[in-house]
Amino acid sequence: MSLKKSALAAVAAVSLVAVPTIVSAAPAAVSKLSVRATPAKVVRSGAADQRASNIGGGGPFVAILAAVLVAVGIAVAADGSSAPKSP
Repeated sequence: MSLKKSALAAVAAVSLVAVPTIVSAAPAAVSKLSVRATPAKVVRSGAADQRASNIGGGGPFVAILAAVLVAVGIAVAADGSSAPKSP
């Protein structure tokens, strides 16, 4: 890669990181169209749900399955055969 392309890639990478950081750190200019200019404080909340969640409770099963799969992978990788597989 040429020096010009490397420099351009470095500038692009720095700008992708620096611009959002600078914008979030700068004090916001409050304008008439800004959400922060509203005098009333708006508090948002989620809707109440009376149903029980069925997502939880699978943690131990997933951990045991992952451990078994890792053990099987190690056993397959270290099967002890040193003969080449190619003809």
